[in-house]
Amino acid sequence: MAVPRNRHSNARKNSKRAHHAKKPRNTHACTRCGAMKLPHVICGACGSYGDRVIFEKEEV
Repeated sequence: MAVPRNRHSNARKNSKRAHHAKKPRNTHACTRCGAMKLPHVICGACGSYGDRVIFEKEEV
């Protein structure tokens, strides 16, 4: 098993991790109702996926 020869300082260790931050999720407008949703996911507002309606949403 490989063993590091010298210890890396905290600054070196943390600067390697500078790009590990979480990025915001990409959302797109639904083509049917215009609500914001995640790509490749059924719309929670109208129940459609692409051109098809997967489930009908009950109106309250």
